[in-house]
Amino acid sequence: MATSNETPAGLTSAPGTNAPSSGALPGLLERVKNILLAPKTEWPVIEAEPTTPAQLYTGYVMPLAALPAAISLIHMSIIAISPPFSAAIRMPFTSGLTTAVLTFGLGLVGPFLVALIINGLASYFGGTHDQRQALKVAAYAFTPAWLATVFSLLPTMSTLLQLAAGIYGIYLLALGLPVLMKSPKDRASGYTATVVLSTILLCVAFGIISAAVGGLSHVSPYGAFGHESAQERAQPD
Repeated sequence: MATSNETPAGLTSAPGTNAPSSGALPGLLERVKNILLAPKTEWPVIEAEPTTPAQLYTGYVMPLAALPAAISLIHMSIIAISPPFSAAIRMPFTSGLTTAVLTFGLGLVGPFLVALIINGLASYFGGTHDQRQALKVAAYAFTPAWLATVFSLLPTMSTLLQLAAGIYGIYLLALGLPVLMKSPKDRASGYTATVVLSTILLCVAFGIISAAVGGLSHVSPYGAFGHESAQERAQPD
């Protein structure tokens, strides 16, 4: 019988079972709450969980990566966007949907690529190579960035709030690396800084590729989205 102390449903499963239980949503919300409000005690719990990449994606990454995708569609095709020094414009629904799909796809790819960086750098900072644990670190450290896309709907202070969420994600990363990747705590700062710098370069590369193929100026592996640069493709509000 399930108890309140079990691992969040949908993130791990009992031996011999593959499908998440019907309590996946409460488990997801519990994990989000714990990683945001009590990361120092939650990371050791995460470290001990035998979560597979498939379970992590279906139970955590996919639901949270869907949030920025939905927000981008609402922001671009329903509410309208307001580029600097220009009137508000509303994207055609098909363009907004294309952006949402791209945002969701990059939101899935992003944690995997960052996990490769984390795992690849582990030995340089006294850690152990473990791709599964690296993916857990990346996915859970992305949590504030995913949730903060909701702030883009606010008329003011959205950029500041999203920046604060990004900084908190770096803090989560710094706490998680020593626990899951077994890096000495005195080397965690350098490990974190190197991962963050590598991730920023990755985001820049994604932004350049996205702008080249679709005119989207600020799409990143985090699932964040930017304004449409080709205003002629938008309909005036």
